[in-house]
Amino acid sequence: MTPANGLPASKLAEIYRTMVRIAACNEKIEQLLATGAAQFQYYPCRGQETIPAAISMELRSDDYVLTTYRGIHDVVAKGTPMDEIMAEILGRMTGTSKGKGGPMHLSDPNCGLMVTTGIVGATLPISTGLGLASKIKSSGQVVICNFGDGAANIGAFGESLNMASLWNLPIVFVCQNNRYAEYTSFEESTRMASVAERAAGYSMPGESVDGTDPNAVHAAASVAIERARNGGGPTLLECVAHRLQGHSFGSDETHMDQGRLAAARAPTPIQKLRQSLIDLGVGEAEVAKIDDEARAEAEAAVADALEAPDPTASELFVDVFEDPAAIPYSGGDKPIGQEPDLSTLPTERINYNQAINQAFDQAMASDERVILMGEDIADPAGGVGKITAGLSSKYGTDRVLATPISEQAIVGSAIGAAMAGFKPVPEIMIDDFLMVCMDQVANHAAKLRYMSGGRTSVPITIRSANAGNVGRFGSQHSQSLETWLAHVPGMKVVLPSDPIDAKGLLLSCIDDPDPCFYLDAMRLYYNEQDVPTPAYKIPLGVAKKRREGSDLSIISYSWPVVECMAAAEELAELGIDAEVIDLRTLVPLDWQAVKSSVAKTKRAIIVHAATEFCGFGAELAAKLHEELHGSLAAPIRRLGAAYSPPPFALSLEKHHFPTLEGILELAESTAKYSG
Repeated sequence: MTPANGLPASKLAEIYRTMVRIAACNEKIEQLLATGAAQFQYYPCRGQETIPAAISMELRSDDYVLTTYRGIHDVVAKGTPMDEIMAEILGRMTGTSKGKGGPMHLSDPNCGLMVTTGIVGATLPISTGLGLASKIKSSGQVVICNFGDGAANIGAFGESLNMASLWNLPIVFVCQNNRYAEYTSFEESTRMASVAERAAGYSMPGESVDGTDPNAVHAAASVAIERARNGGGPTLLECVAHRLQGHSFGSDETHMDQGRLAAARAPTPIQKLRQSLIDLGVGEAEVAKIDDEARAEAEAAVADALEAPDPTASELFVDVFEDPAAIPYSGGDKPIGQEPDLSTLPTERINYNQAINQAFDQAMASDERVILMGEDIADPAGGVGKITAGLSSKYGTDRVLATPISEQAIVGSAIGAAMAGFKPVPEIMIDDFLMVCMDQVANHAAKLRYMSGGRTSVPITIRSANAGNVGRFGSQHSQSLETWLAHVPGMKVVLPSDPIDAKGLLLSCIDDPDPCFYLDAMRLYYNEQDVPTPAYKIPLGVAKKRREGSDLSIISYSWPVVECMAAAEELAELGIDAEVIDLRTLVPLDWQAVKSSVAKTKRAIIVHAATEFCGFGAELAAKLHEELHGSLAAPIRRLGAAYSPPPFALSLEKHHFPTLEGILELAESTAKYSG
């Protein structure tokens, strides 16, 4: 039987089946917590089961879904096996992520469940990248980006909807409005009557429906999905479904409107649909069978999960990177890579900027999966320093994408595109702007491989420039923040010091299976060198001995290497034979190169442009003293930027950054130190 203006009973029964499976899964999780069989923070989905159950009716298995920490209903509806869900929330090896993600980070790319995030609104930027990948590939895949009403009030919402509209991406933004953002009501969060109203500001359709009505949700979702799949662009769909309990399992409900809460519970969306099915002629026995099968599935999943093994200690470092040898200090005496012999290759005299441009050109020519995205990077602007000049003219604006000023969306889009098989190179114009998108960098790009138990790879190269010590760029354009990045497990950190390395390291980053942060220094942009013209790669994690020496080791990276080399030549005139080690990458770290050099010279200084206090030099100094204690002839010394924001005035800037004079003074005193 088919009701007027609604789905036939058979389709409603399918939606009901998904809803009761969601409810059974949710109920078993709550039972595990209530009995003490499990312990973790959990955010129930009661009241919102209708939304993904109705939407999933129109999805293909290869369509993408992203959800939030209150998303167990979205996970079940997309098709992740319930036994894997239960094993994951119990931290077992047979879970979706081998117990490394837990209930707030469930992912299953096998069925299109790409991300579950614990960060409010963080799925929004990533969804634009998945949508971009679908559009470029003409795959017809649609992205369902789920988020709560609270996420509509953060910056990522605006950035992502604007970018999706600008690029006409196949995304349905599904706001599951349960009337509360944690403990704050919808009315206390915004003056607007609905989230859907905001769609007009981004020139996309917006519709608000009763999220407990399967017919209404299905009808609106069907139109939006068809529109997206056929090239019509994004839609903002708001599904209003009152939450049936507090913010998290066990939390109080005193902040909730008790009248509305009681009305939402009597009856619940599942109870209403159950009765509707019976009224439409579906036998009570048939409905009861659906209920019983859902409960049995959840019971069996829990039983299997409780018997599954815990991950062992050996699993701890697996999935941080594709190769565990990239983890600092994990390589023992074995180098992580081999320095290539470039001596037989033809060369041309080019500067640092041109070397980067050449790397991009060769990477894009050899692999159509390489795409660039960032502010002002397309012609005629051609990027800061004209680093990307000519590339959009050669490869088109589908592969060199000039973006709005939207750092969260830029990096998030790159993450999503990388998850869909591309090799994106997003640009953050100046590394000081890293703070604007640090969530996408540190909580998502760096962690998704690990949180997914290795199911997800994020091969992006985030390229940024550093304007430190080039004169009068001031406090918000001159910082060196690489130590922040090195502190985040899962992120590789690369800092070249000359044009040859700029090209070879960039090509290695682009081809790397893990996220890399590639930081080039404006101070080096016009330094020239004879650079090999063919494509070549310099492996990450291999330091370069720039100068052989026996009296003192000078360890550095990026633009200070140039100053250190000049200092070494002047020290030689004083009878001090200094060895200069260019780290090139902080992660992976060539610890053996550092240790063997200092073990030989027994004295070392570490120089970097980042703030000396808590800088990377502190890490190296501590490790050197730890492993070479007793054999050192002098304390390890450091020279970094002063503990002040980078000043504008040149008279102050010269006292802020390490200088040739400062390196000479520190090196000479260390070389002559006698205790």
